[in-house]
Amino acid sequence: MKARTMIGSMLAVAAVTAGGLWQAAVKSQTPKKIPITMKPPMPFEDITFESGGGQVQGWFIPAKSDVPEPWPLVIIAHGWGSNRSRVLRYARPIWEAGYALLMYDVRSHGASDPVRAASAYLFRDDLLAALTYVSGRPEINPEAVGVLGHSLGGLGTILALTEGIPVSAVITDSMPSQFQVIVSSELRRRRLPLFPLAQVIPRIWFWRLGESLKTYQQNDPVMLLNERRKGMQLPLLMVHSKGDNFIPPSELEYFMSKADPPVEHLWVNSEGHSCSEEDPAFWDTVIPFLKLHVRSVPNETVQDHIEAVQNSKTDVS
Repeated sequence: MKARTMIGSMLAVAAVTAGGLWQAAVKSQTPKKIPITMKPPMPFEDITFESGGGQVQGWFIPAKSDVPEPWPLVIIAHGWGSNRSRVLRYARPIWEAGYALLMYDVRSHGASDPVRAASAYLFRDDLLAALTYVSGRPEINPEAVGVLGHSLGGLGTILALTEGIPVSAVITDSMPSQFQVIVSSELRRRRLPLFPLAQVIPRIWFWRLGESLKTYQQNDPVMLLNERRKGMQLPLLMVHSKGDNFIPPSELEYFMSKADPPVEHLWVNSEGHSCSEEDPAFWDTVIPFLKLHVRSVPNETVQDHIEAVQNSKTDVS
């Protein structure tokens, strides 16, 4: 009888433990929905587009009135547990530099539709959907589109790049590069113990996603990007703060050690995970980078092309 009681008690403890692990996994895979608390200080349009069967809410911000169409555009992608209003800190300097902007809430964030299990794949897929949406806007030059991704928004952009997205340039800010860092950072954010959760919870995450954890771990995003970059000219600028206490600076060091060919990078001196732009060096580097790589065809070139076509027609006649 004692043996049966002991076995029953052990099974009960195991069930409670398993249930607790499952709840912790679900909780850590469900970003807290933060409401939109700010709106752009410049004219904007509320937009909606579809991704994965759900609705994505966002803003389209036209370029300044003195910028001729078609406009160059920068898509700003937020990170995990954030939303479009929290990355408005990037918007005005880029807009002032002559760009239209697209900002949106990744599904399960902000005002966008929820999903059962969120992941870095969600950031990839919603960026791909945003690019499809942009391609239908006639005022945008499809050959002058850049992306600025913060944190997991940056990783989602890198994952999208491995799919061969048609962009002119990419900027990442405070991006995690290694899966184990994503896991440990999120557990710390949730104030959950790393052991044994860091070993168990990722398996539950991927089971809920219907994906393979082993396959994801084998497909290092840096290695995948290296393969893609062999066949394309892709300007890539990676920024990280030396004072980032959430995603450590060693993540950029890891990426740089693996990237082939090397990537352009910038270290900034600001304290925290979401404040790189507070260092003047950020804008001193980011704006020239965008102007160099994300630009519409100059008006003179367009006019020259029109005149050449007209002259050819005259010659033929």
